[in-house]
Amino acid sequence: MTAVKNQTSNTSVFETKTMAKIAILGAVAFILMLFEFPLPVAPNFYKFDFSEVAVLIGAFALGPAAAAMIEAIKVLLNILFNGTITMGVGELANFLIGCAFVVPAGIMYRKKKTKKGAMISMALGTVCMMIAGVILNYFVLLPAFVSIAKFPLDMILSAGQAIFPFIRNTFQFVLACVTPFNLIKGIAVSVVTALIYKHVSPLLKR
Repeated sequence: MTAVKNQTSNTSVFETKTMAKIAILGAVAFILMLFEFPLPVAPNFYKFDFSEVAVLIGAFALGPAAAAMIEAIKVLLNILFNGTITMGVGELANFLIGCAFVVPAGIMYRKKKTKKGAMISMALGTVCMMIAGVILNYFVLLPAFVSIAKFPLDMILSAGQAIFPFIRNTFQFVLACVTPFNLIKGIAVSVVTALIYKHVSPLLKR
């Protein structure tokens, strides 16, 4: 009976520690999200930030499910402290596209926890984010921006045409603006994560 109690207690402590780490990484991701800026390949309503570094570290150290939770905490904190001007559509986009990056990367890294495995995981995550960015923006997010957030489609396309004059429709907008944006984001986040993960991962394993 004592052994069972001890085992239950240890499991509870482990779960509490894990949730605490998830909460901390979610808060760090939220803080990093505050330092956002546009990229020249996309209209300025697409903002780049390094918040996914904290989420990707969580994916590698704690697993893909934890990464999704960290992503959710980041977005919820942003809504709580900064509100939303897109009726939640922008925040939904941030969560879905972020998960499309970190969850596949976390799943792959679980199978091969080596330096090479990490590189493959981050490359896979970047590709998944690019594909998800095309599908979600074309079928879900841009229509939601138009119908829910009341952003006129002509305004969105015009913002893209200011960068790439050949854009004439939503699909061209997504391919020309969203895809390179997500590629740059995936590469940048992967590089930073590769540089710092070795130094911070021991803190998450205690």
